[in-house]
Amino acid sequence: MPIVKYPRATEPLWHEWDRKAQKCGLRHTVYAVNGDQYTGEWLDNLKHGKGTQVWKCTGAIYSGDWKFGKRDGYGSYSILDPVTKEYKKVYAGWWKNDKKCGYGVTFYPNGERYDGEWSDGLRSGWGRMYYQDGSIYEGHWLEDQPGGQGMLRLPNENRYEGGWKDGKKHGPGKFFYLDKGQLFEGTWAADIPKCGILIDFGRVEAPAPTQYPIPKV
Repeated sequence: MPIVKYPRATEPLWHEWDRKAQKCGLRHTVYAVNGDQYTGEWLDNLKHGKGTQVWKCTGAIYSGDWKFGKRDGYGSYSILDPVTKEYKKVYAGWWKNDKKCGYGVTFYPNGERYDGEWSDGLRSGWGRMYYQDGSIYEGHWLEDQPGGQGMLRLPNENRYEGGWKDGKKHGPGKFFYLDKGQLFEGTWAADIPKCGILIDFGRVEAPAPTQYPIPKV
């Protein structure tokens, strides 16, 4: 009786090539088709662990933690200065699902700086903002704007303490006119004082007090 031999099924070569191409663990620099490059750890063909990503189109660089292909954990993001050709740090802090989340510090191009909490890529929670004109806001943030209780200190040391909504003074608050030695205490709505009382406060130490003191009621 003749013996029939069937040819063994051969595995397509691309299966083997695909297995070899799968990235897991620490790898050398991997270049994307668009020129981006990543050096670091992988898991199941996704960036996972510690790694550094460089974007070719912008020259930006991220160095820190990754989780299943997204920035997640602690890391810093920097951009390349077109003039000096040096990297300038833009953000250093915590990330979640590829967005700023948790505590972090952001440096803005105009010299301003935010030091505080983030949520879903927006300033949210407690934070301190240093503005270009020398003003400083310290307090609560909501959806990238002052919201809740906070204090704004102006360059001349005058300050407002009280409620905020949508980035504007809103609700009960106090405005200290330290240059004139006066205090306004009242209620605000959309940055406008609606009602309140004005009294002398620290008039003796004020650098430019009003000519006449406010009479006591």
